[in-house]
Amino acid sequence: MLLFMSCSSGQLLTGDRYNRNITVGAARTQLYLGELKGKRVGIVANQTSLIGRTHIVDSLLSLGIELKKVFAPEHGFRGDSGAGETILDGKDTKTGLPLISLYGKNKKPSAEMIQDLDILVFDIQDVGARFYTYISTMHYVMEAAAEQGKKVIVLDRPNPNGFYVDGPVLQPEFRSFVGMHPISVVHGLTVGELALMINGEKWLNNGMQCDLSVIPCDGYKHSDLYELPVRPSPNLPNMASVYLYPSICWFEGTAISVGRGTDKPFQLIGYPGCSTGKSEFTPKDIPGIATDPPHEGKACKGHDLEEFGLTFIVTSKALYLDWTKGMYDEYPDKKGFFTSPEFFDKLAGSDQLRKQLASGFSVSDMKKSWQKDLGDYKEKRKKYLLYPDFE
Repeated sequence: MLLFMSCSSGQLLTGDRYNRNITVGAARTQLYLGELKGKRVGIVANQTSLIGRTHIVDSLLSLGIELKKVFAPEHGFRGDSGAGETILDGKDTKTGLPLISLYGKNKKPSAEMIQDLDILVFDIQDVGARFYTYISTMHYVMEAAAEQGKKVIVLDRPNPNGFYVDGPVLQPEFRSFVGMHPISVVHGLTVGELALMINGEKWLNNGMQCDLSVIPCDGYKHSDLYELPVRPSPNLPNMASVYLYPSICWFEGTAISVGRGTDKPFQLIGYPGCSTGKSEFTPKDIPGIATDPPHEGKACKGHDLEEFGLTFIVTSKALYLDWTKGMYDEYPDKKGFFTSPEFFDKLAGSDQLRKQLASGFSVSDMKKSWQKDLGDYKEKRKKYLLYPDFE
């Protein structure tokens, strides 16, 4: 079966196609410093939280803001922990500020953690996929703030996958930390726009709404291509992986490797004994990036998708399901394909995709099945846009 089209089907993405004239919300300090002056501030931040080349924590301290503590999401404050690794509380070695983990047992700030704060600032780069957990962290921060009467300021950043909307919409019974909201896989919102939607649609616990301000980017449109200046997490090292991530992440619930433990995470797919593809790779343990990766130490065969991610994904503006169907159809042991059916369903947002694959649905029929919910979501999304849309 044809797993993917030729890379010649699209123009290879080069640096001159990115919009480099965008000012992120964090850099527009004149819009929010007044709210922070004289207040006790906590910040949710990681390695992407930069103003130019300076970390926002260092910038705010130098400007006399009373930063009390830093909250760290998955991968930690410095972004050096692999997916799913436990993030521990501690102190930032540079500033001495307390670090509080919001990943692991404690995903939501407790009342005690924020009782000595007036304002919580959220400044983290997202990649625009529902299962990327930074937006789940934002949800819980907003919820804790609403419960304790604290203000939240979201410093907005562009969505690198914000130029399209696609995929199944999450069904409520499949809600989890890798999918908390009834939005599509590629949701087409910045973190600021999503925060407005969470508040506006009353998705916080008991329909609460938090005191929310969003500091928007300047010069950004959803049709823009935006190159991330810093890798957003250890296994998304470049723009090819960022573009491919929404279309192949659900392989993490299957026997298919997505290249964790190689120098091309989320740019390779394959497994030992795969009968298609020309690429060969052997996953290995890489501290801080891939701990016990699938098929560790075993030679895998499959496909290198890097160029495809920089061509077809960008130009088609759609999720690419042919790999999912193609690898399922090719896999010799259908019963062993879904190594974690529950996790696959959480990533997909329902059990429908898994059942459709098992029933032999075509890609076009699978995509047709989610169009009504997707259309409803697109209409809802329009109410919360802060920037010109791609359509």
